[in-house]
Amino acid sequence: MLDIPLSVLEVAMVQTGARAVDTLRDTAAFAQGVERLGYHRIWYAEHHHSPAIGAFPPVVLTAHAAASTSAIRLGSGGVLAPNHAPITLAEQFGTLAALHPDRIDLGIGRGPGTFDEAIARALRRGAGPTTDAEYEGDVAAILSFLVDEVALGPLPEPWLLASSTAGAALAARLGLPIAVAHHIRPDNTQAVLECYRAAFTPSRWCERPRVLVCVETVCAETDEEAAWRIGPMDVIKAGLLKGLSEIPFPTPADAAAHSFTEQERQALAGFRAQQAVGTPETVMHRLTQLAGETGADELMLTTPVYDLGDRIRSYELIKKYSEATAAP
Repeated sequence: MLDIPLSVLEVAMVQTGARAVDTLRDTAAFAQGVERLGYHRIWYAEHHHSPAIGAFPPVVLTAHAAASTSAIRLGSGGVLAPNHAPITLAEQFGTLAALHPDRIDLGIGRGPGTFDEAIARALRRGAGPTTDAEYEGDVAAILSFLVDEVALGPLPEPWLLASSTAGAALAARLGLPIAVAHHIRPDNTQAVLECYRAAFTPSRWCERPRVLVCVETVCAETDEEAAWRIGPMDVIKAGLLKGLSEIPFPTPADAAAHSFTEQERQALAGFRAQQAVGTPETVMHRLTQLAGETGADELMLTTPVYDLGDRIRSYELIKKYSEATAAP
């Protein structure tokens, strides 16, 4: 039995044949749907210049969803600190927290949010990649500005996103809860958690190590249907293995017709085995196993499938199975 909160990461995939505005229009309906199902929080990721993912600022999506929901927590997962002035992030999320008390999270990450170096430089006004020291300074400045400059009432809940031991060490030094990107670099998860827990220092933000693990999760009535729904993301991942980042998000039918090399099939199978894809029983078994392996306080599910209805159905099946198998 899984007895920890379940949450949602929204990546806002733009379907082939659709417009980004259509994806944007779906975000409120999606937030309302997972709120009705009882999920704990929903986070929005920052991406830029991708044909498969909308370039929608997390702060804007958070504000939009907060205005159309009533209870679910919302925030960034994450907003990328090197792309923004620390005081701007503090003002934006501090304002959201004042407008929606005890509902706003500020998940902070480091990456550029794009594979295009020119776009990354444009985001950073011509600057190159940030150093470890610069990133730590940015995160510390955001936290300081939240408290000293823009505290309008309840503060947003800060989290640090990490997929490496360097990120884990920073979260530990600053005493922040950590969101581990198991859905991106699953092979690093245990090392990240060991580093974080061993070095954690209590702070005003967090008294003890607090861990959220994000896992790619696709649930359907049958294993075959789940494999069909995850097919488009397999095409995206196979392209990344070849160094191709400018790949549109294909339809499930196009993905089913895609030809994978044997090396790609093995890599995709290895990755999928560390995530949660299949029937409700299969998915819940894997989520329970992952929670036990990591000692996570919370699991965040990201479901990059083509159709909005299929995405909500995946979350619905998981919740129904969880409730049906819960101890009386």
